[in-house]
Amino acid sequence: MSNDPAPRGFNTKTLDLPGWTHVYSGKVRDLYEPADEAILQRVGQDCVLVVASDRISAFDHVLSSLIPDKGRILTQLSLWWFDQLDVDHHVLGSTVQDGVPAEVEGRAMICKKLDMFPVECIARGYLTGSGLQEYKASGTVCSIPLPEGLVDGSRLDHAIFTPSAKAEVGEHDENITYDAVVAMVGDDIAGRLSELTLKIYNTAEKITRERGIILADTKVEFGYDPVTGLITLGDEVLTPDSSRFWDAATYQPGQAQPSYDKQYVRDWLTSAESGWDRSSDTPPPALPNEVVDRTRGRYVEAYEKLTGKTFA
Repeated sequence: MSNDPAPRGFNTKTLDLPGWTHVYSGKVRDLYEPADEAILQRVGQDCVLVVASDRISAFDHVLSSLIPDKGRILTQLSLWWFDQLDVDHHVLGSTVQDGVPAEVEGRAMICKKLDMFPVECIARGYLTGSGLQEYKASGTVCSIPLPEGLVDGSRLDHAIFTPSAKAEVGEHDENITYDAVVAMVGDDIAGRLSELTLKIYNTAEKITRERGIILADTKVEFGYDPVTGLITLGDEVLTPDSSRFWDAATYQPGQAQPSYDKQYVRDWLTSAESGWDRSSDTPPPALPNEVVDRTRGRYVEAYEKLTGKTFA
């Protein structure tokens, strides 16, 4: 392991992978570029190795505690979803035969290099979270008017595109209007981003509902593929880290819904037991074993219910 600061992004521990150079760390994923001639000839120079760690973040902090197997679950679930979606995506391979180092097989993907758009593309089919807060204040979400009388968990008549602007590392993303997206990337690209985001949501919402899960909302990211000239789906897709999944059997509008994500982590960090002041500059404390185990269990449950596979 190396403790060298990442060139960009979060300063975190990263793996030393022979033939690959670490170039960036996000909250959960680490990016590597090929640095060995043999690897370059095998995978090409227009690619990047995306390795999902077991790190977990909450309230814009990367916690010191790890969630065992989280990186594998997120990677395997994303790969499953890429196969379900009829959209251009960035994955080139995910096995040792494809060029993935054996040390990270199962939680890594070799992907196309994309010129990422500075927009978090979010589709909402249900009202909750930051959208609910805006609705209570103005009756809108990202300036889109919604009907009166909606409550936490209300299903919308149709999914809406509610983008946000990517923030600097450690800062909150900010909800923006569609017109703001047009100003950032142009009218044609903004329309395509909205169209693709809603297509992904509507396809996935039908699949999850068949499996007893409600997809309340999801965040996806796109980039421009300089080789093909296509707008291409990147990053992860439809995981508990990027989406809000609810159990359809317990769904009840008018209250907060239990979700398949970091709920146990957030609940514990904001409890008196943790002793952590969210408004301070103090990093969050380590998670108790029980919170780690229950969080891992929710990730595994989401993977198994969605894919129909047993996580091993």
